Amino acid sequence: MDRSIELGFANIDLERRERTGIAEVIYGEGKSAEQIVQIVRQMYEHGEEHVLITRVDGEKARIINRELEAVDIISNTYDDARIVVAGGGHSPDGVGRIAVVTGGTSDIPVAEEAARTAEFLGNEVDRVYDVGVAGLHRLISKVDIIRSATVVIAIAGMEGALASVVGGLVSAPVIAVPTSVGYGANFGGLSALLAMLNSCASGVSVVNIDNGFGAGYQASLINHTGKK
Repeated sequence: MDRSIELGFANIDLERRERTGIAEVIYGEGKSAEQIVQIVRQMYEHGEEHVLITRVDGEKARIINRELEAVDIISNTYDDARIVVAGGGHSPDGVGRIAVVTGGTSDIPVAEEAARTAEFLGNEVDRVYDVGVAGLHRLISKVDIIRSATVVIAIAGMEGALASVVGGLVSAPVIAVPTSVGYGANFGGLSALLAMLNSCASGVSVVNIDNGFGAGYQASLINHTGKK
């Protein structure tokens, strides 16, 4: 039996958690604040008390928080990640920790999307920021933290070399995230994407440009494998 709610502008999948273990996530970009609030309210009324909303900026987030608070739904905004969490995240229950590693400070918005997503899904996260290969000693000084992780998310723009270097230092799976950070020949992250896809390090997989959410979600699946 199909369990969904048709709102005209959205069709909410109420069986997502049963099929995949994780409830539907709301992609906020392109949706109005009012549409997002309606979706959250419907999910709450049907038993989903923890809702993740991604790609929500500034004024839209403030409207969402205000409207949800008016109906007694508590929400938190994480500006760097462009994420709103309604009802709080899930308690940590992963088998280990996730390390989120960035090449530079400019990669942090994508990293925070990955980290906040992973935390919402019940993972403990270590953040290791601004340790790019231009100053390799910075990465080496944090290698013990990175090696202790069950899965590593390596986030970098420019030439995207961080993922290959990390992949050669750890025994855990590495999820590479290319970012659109870089000068003209970076082509909006395409050069980093191609570099990561062509990584010579085994065990490196790649998500799309700036897709911190996808990396955090995938890392959570890996970190919960032993719980199934």
